[in-house]
Amino acid sequence: MFKKLLIANRGEIAVRIVRACAEMGIRSVAIYTEPDRFALHVKRADEAHFVGEDPLAGYLDPRRIVDLARETGCDAIHPGYGFLSENADFARICEDAGLAFVGPDAEVIARMGDKTAARAAMRDAGVPVTPGSEGNLETCDEALSLADTIGYPVMLKATSGGGGRGIRRCDTPAQLEQAWERVISEATKAFGSADVFMEKCVVEPHHIEVQILADSVGNVIHLFERDCSIQRRNQKLIEIAPSPQLTPEQRAYVGEMAVRAASAVGYENAGTVEFLVKGNEVYFMEMNTRVQVEHTISEAITGVDIVREQLRIAAGLKLAYRQEDIRHHGYAIQFRINAEDPKNDFLPSFGRITRYYAPGGPGVRTDTAIYTGYTIPPYFDSMCLKLIVWGMSWEETLDRGIRALNDMRLQGVKTTAPYYQEILRHPDFRSGHFDTGFVPNHPELLNYSVKRNPEEVALAIAAAIAAHAGL
Repeated sequence: MFKKLLIANRGEIAVRIVRACAEMGIRSVAIYTEPDRFALHVKRADEAHFVGEDPLAGYLDPRRIVDLARETGCDAIHPGYGFLSENADFARICEDAGLAFVGPDAEVIARMGDKTAARAAMRDAGVPVTPGSEGNLETCDEALSLADTIGYPVMLKATSGGGGRGIRRCDTPAQLEQAWERVISEATKAFGSADVFMEKCVVEPHHIEVQILADSVGNVIHLFERDCSIQRRNQKLIEIAPSPQLTPEQRAYVGEMAVRAASAVGYENAGTVEFLVKGNEVYFMEMNTRVQVEHTISEAITGVDIVREQLRIAAGLKLAYRQEDIRHHGYAIQFRINAEDPKNDFLPSFGRITRYYAPGGPGVRTDTAIYTGYTIPPYFDSMCLKLIVWGMSWEETLDRGIRALNDMRLQGVKTTAPYYQEILRHPDFRSGHFDTGFVPNHPELLNYSVKRNPEEVALAIAAAIAAHAGL
């Protein structure tokens, strides 16, 4: 097992990896830029190193990170998610430097990160894919011709895209013409590549993803599926494991397809295979070659520590589990508590957290890097924390979610928490009938009342009195 590991990330995922290292006797090394000088991952790691004033550059410089890992005596690097986690060059530089990269090898990252290459690999493996272009599209005229063939609506996508960026739905030729240059521009700025491809748009499907683990000797297992259909503008808000909407036959099928997909490309470590499900139709969408934000709920229903398994696999050890060892128990829901104002078109609400109280009790987990007095910087993702609830039944899990969201106190910034409470109370969601159209089709969920907590009112009154008295 590794003796020392550098975490090439920040925030709650860095804290999550620090905890796994502590349990496994691995010394953890954090990195930070100036806005993160007082961040929790810096405080929790065994040691931390400054990588620059610029908020982002230090987290995105693979050679500097690898050099630092070598200088500090590390034998492995965990990339977390985001930043360099799916950067094939970074994995290759780690390998060349004699450092274990906690993830798949560079060639697999490159192959599955190229959406057209990934689609081709899945076709060859017998995994169903949505109708669309065989490769990248060269011109808008080519895109228009293909759209006429497969039928509108279509999705124009960045080949190297991810995280919901570089995607446009087009319902007409005019919309496709308008979207062409925008998607190319977004793809170039965000991913450094102007390549785009097209897929048939599966209207309001279920977004289902399967967590897989694979070791270096060819063992591949899945940890069942997660339902990520509650999303806004292709950004996930709430994730559920397992899906309350799949039949046992569908569950077995997507698990089998995910294992087949991973095996076909020689995958190693943790990954996620994403599908669109509409009725009895199942289509491969993409593969994420990293740990996912929502890995927590797969851990909750199976009891498998995914980050621990990542480290074991990267160290050359076999999987600690066989497929027959994996069972799912109950349901788990993860809420991405973002510093955003849902009532103001989800505008980011960065600033100082004046009070934070984490909910607890049976079946409640929080993964976060915030604390009272912490200032959320405006340079990164707006997620404050992940609130995870588990229950033996779907109804128990929903009620526990409402209770935990109500227990939580996060003051100083606006968050998505009250909006999630509205979703949990909605009869369609409670009955397990929802798809990717749920959020846009229910704008009334934004009409919740904002109730100020008594302590907030007291503080405001005290501040006004103090100001009036000149104190």
